[in-house]
Amino acid sequence: MEAIWYSILAAAIALVVTAVMGPLIIPLLTRLKFGQNIRDDGPKRHMAKAGTPTMGGVMIITGVMIATFIMAGSGLEALTAVLVMIALAAIGFWDDYIKVVLKRSLGLRAREKLGLQLLIGLLYGLFLIYYFNRGTEILIPFSNYSVDLGAGYVLFLIVVLVGSSNAVNLTDGLDGLAAGVTVFVAIAYVIVAWLTGHHEIMTFSGALAGACLGFLIYNHYPAKVFMGDTGSMALGGAVAAMAALTRTELALVLVGGVYVLETMSVALQVISYQTTRKRLFLMAPLHHHFELKGWSEQKVVRVFWFLALCSATLGVISLGPAFWR
Repeated sequence: MEAIWYSILAAAIALVVTAVMGPLIIPLLTRLKFGQNIRDDGPKRHMAKAGTPTMGGVMIITGVMIATFIMAGSGLEALTAVLVMIALAAIGFWDDYIKVVLKRSLGLRAREKLGLQLLIGLLYGLFLIYYFNRGTEILIPFSNYSVDLGAGYVLFLIVVLVGSSNAVNLTDGLDGLAAGVTVFVAIAYVIVAWLTGHHEIMTFSGALAGACLGFLIYNHYPAKVFMGDTGSMALGGAVAAMAALTRTELALVLVGGVYVLETMSVALQVISYQTTRKRLFLMAPLHHHFELKGWSEQKVVRVFWFLALCSATLGVISLGPAFWR
């Protein structure tokens, strides 16, 4: 029960820290002219968002860090999750800096970004196995079994971390979408961490949920600030870290179902166009398809938030047999 209160307090601290930072960081980003560049090939109504301050993900990261350190101290699990989040945030910050400050619209080259993600995934996997003594087992959803991947676990974790960070990045396309979806994912991992006895991850997950809620104060429609790749990459790293430390990497496909849908829509769009020259969706990622179908931005976000709630709930339920064994 004490761990639950720690998680709740971490969420409250992160929410307050992030909310207090808004009036400080947003004007600073505006003065520095760190404004969002809008793609010409996106929905036309998004052009009105050009110049909105970006790189606001630093607010989320700061809130999570402060709340986690206050409530979990320098515990190894909590510190590991924070470091993975910061490592991915650094890649996102570099990407944002190139796009916003150096005015290179494409940011980091794809191979540069992927190479850095692969390196972080490799180091993280080796750390978990050889220093953290995590082992190489992962839980199988909807069963009371686990599977030992052996040496293949490092490769598997690289896929999880790269996939998670890029999936959240793809989801971050509408006001409040990625932050709101991540609230539900983080709350799910509060429950997962509680049931699996990972109390430090409970605290970290609570802090992540609180920070995202605090950010939504300024990021809901119409957004006063965007998280940028700084924030979306950090959230992807945080989610991957929570999954790996609780051995629930496979269940992340369900817990983060919206991330998966967004990523699959892009992959299917590319495959369909390259093979048939026809597009499955009006535009990918999936949230843009519904925008072009005539849905308001707020409606798309609300529907995707509801899907996030359902998928997060299903993800937790899928792990029930493992908890009861």
